[in-house]
Amino acid sequence: MSIDRLIVEFDLALRTVCASAHSVRPLPGRDLPERELDAQERRHVVGLMRVNHCGEVCAQALYQGQALTSRDPEVREALRSAAQEETEHLAWTEQRIAALGGRKSLLNPLWYAGSLSLGVFAGALGDRWNLGFLAETERQVEAHLDNHLRSLPEGDLRSRAIVDQMRLDEIQHAETAVRHGAAELPSFVKQAMKAMGRVMTGVAYRL
Repeated sequence: MSIDRLIVEFDLALRTVCASAHSVRPLPGRDLPERELDAQERRHVVGLMRVNHCGEVCAQALYQGQALTSRDPEVREALRSAAQEETEHLAWTEQRIAALGGRKSLLNPLWYAGSLSLGVFAGALGDRWNLGFLAETERQVEAHLDNHLRSLPEGDLRSRAIVDQMRLDEIQHAETAVRHGAAELPSFVKQAMKAMGRVMTGVAYRL
């Protein structure tokens, strides 16, 4: 890899972890009424949105690692296109956390480093397995967002709009991976991914 490429990738990592993300699409739910949340509800919503923001930090790192080691230019482009939408998710969740007076996860640099390593490993296995890992990740994220929609306060329309749009985008990312030839991952790999996701979710909700 060239020095220029290394600089670009390092800059991407720094911007993901340290800088505020920007979105081309408008913030979902921005025109919906803001419901007054009590202290317990606010803490819960901030925790859920912090988990979602953390998940988007991980997604950026995964896509970056997978694109670095992908062999097919078309697959790399699909990964980078999905990463752009994940950047928008990063911006939306960050804005919602700020609006509720919360903070992002203190462990974002750690989550990023671990996910980048996983992405590089997945990409090194070959594009079919790389895409399979992407498709399964997005399916599990979709399920996780479904759970959040059930857990969010019914009246918190703004948070629900953000999470619902994220869910729709993740479905599209999984379908894109399948169209490009994603392999079906072994069940033990899927279970390991779920276990890692539960650990990240539990820690990020609090930290």
